[in-house]
Amino acid sequence: MVQKKLVVLGGGESGVGAAILGKSKGFDVFLSDRNPIIEKYREVLLRENISFEEGLHTDSIILNADEVIKSPGIPDKAPIIVALVSKGIPVISEIEFASRYTDAKLIAVTGSNGKTTTSLLTYHLLVEAGLNVGLAGNIGESFAWQVAEKNFDYYVLEISSFQLDNSYDFRPSIAVLLNITPDHLDRYDYNFQNYVDSKFRIVQKQTSEDNFIYFADSDVISLELTKRSIPSKKWGVSLDESLPQGGFFKDQKLVSIKDDFRYEQNFSELPIKGPHNAVNALASILVAQCVGLTAEVIQAGLVSFKNAPHRLEQVAVLAGVTYVNDSKATNVDSVFYALGSFQQPIVLIAGGVDKGNDYSQIEELVRQKVKALIILTPKFEKLKEYFGEIVPEIYVTQDVQDAVNTAQKLSAPGDIVLLSPACASFDLFKNYEDRGDRFKQAVINLAQ
Repeated sequence: MVQKKLVVLGGGESGVGAAILGKSKGFDVFLSDRNPIIEKYREVLLRENISFEEGLHTDSIILNADEVIKSPGIPDKAPIIVALVSKGIPVISEIEFASRYTDAKLIAVTGSNGKTTTSLLTYHLLVEAGLNVGLAGNIGESFAWQVAEKNFDYYVLEISSFQLDNSYDFRPSIAVLLNITPDHLDRYDYNFQNYVDSKFRIVQKQTSEDNFIYFADSDVISLELTKRSIPSKKWGVSLDESLPQGGFFKDQKLVSIKDDFRYEQNFSELPIKGPHNAVNALASILVAQCVGLTAEVIQAGLVSFKNAPHRLEQVAVLAGVTYVNDSKATNVDSVFYALGSFQQPIVLIAGGVDKGNDYSQIEELVRQKVKALIILTPKFEKLKEYFGEIVPEIYVTQDVQDAVNTAQKLSAPGDIVLLSPACASFDLFKNYEDRGDRFKQAVINLAQ
């Protein structure tokens, strides 16, 4: 039998994992990356005897494929993708490919914000319950790699819109849609509806046997539900109203009702704070109820959870001032949630690469809570102009240590110094993790 030719575009975690799974399933695999492949992945490809190239795409090989798996970072408008589509060669995501080869129950989480926290919390609840669970997608190890080498009963998958774009038969038994706010619109022809359609691909193959958990307070999601026929069982999550079925937040309690299983939890007992994390926690609780966990197991998992770094991460309390690292807040929506998480006066550190931000969403919260704004970016004009008449004190710098030192001078005991940038990090930092780590180090330096 002639081997099917599988080409993988992209030599990172996702691509190398797809190549390993492809080889294990009998494909003739070739991996191509237009950039240099980092050493640890090159060593894997050599060890596994998988053919690859780096620094270029050889069209004659790629356009001879039976199927192509592409990295989520490669846009559909890339010339090689356009050429593949014009030849009728299927282009799919690693998520789509890996889901063909596992019988595990798939729990998929998407949304413009909150998906990492929700995925990590859901995974934690299931692991603490003693279930055999993998964590993959945008987080952890490659889904395909785990399918090739491990044997989990469940997968919790954090899924981006880019991964959904090239998924066609991917069917999670539980799908979670946290929110949809404008993001990555450069990949969607600056058409918000295209981005919305991408997010809703998470339920496109669900049946009446499956579960769909969604944020019921989102006007965008609510409108789409009137336009679409989704056969799965639906469970809303709300901060605004008490739902007869689903999750809601009332009197500082998380309440989740699935059929005749009612679960209640004092939110103050959880290690995560803020209304956005109430939504994330309710979604995770509903997943746990769908899977069949008991109230005792859910409660134990909730209180023992530790969130990922750079998400409203408390760094230190110095002279009564709390320093919080929220470097992952790379859009305005995330800053809205961050500001809403605190009642104390805030010294806000913001700025970076602006992605077409509309600051009107946070204007009222800034007016109410922010006593000083420190703008950490060379391109400070937009932020300074927008908030110049709103915030009493504005300071501009390109040095994170200077930003932290100045925040100390502008704060008083009881205040919050909050790094929540609303922008990408690539002007001064390698990525948001680098920005957050350097903020934390600056706070440590200040303490010393």
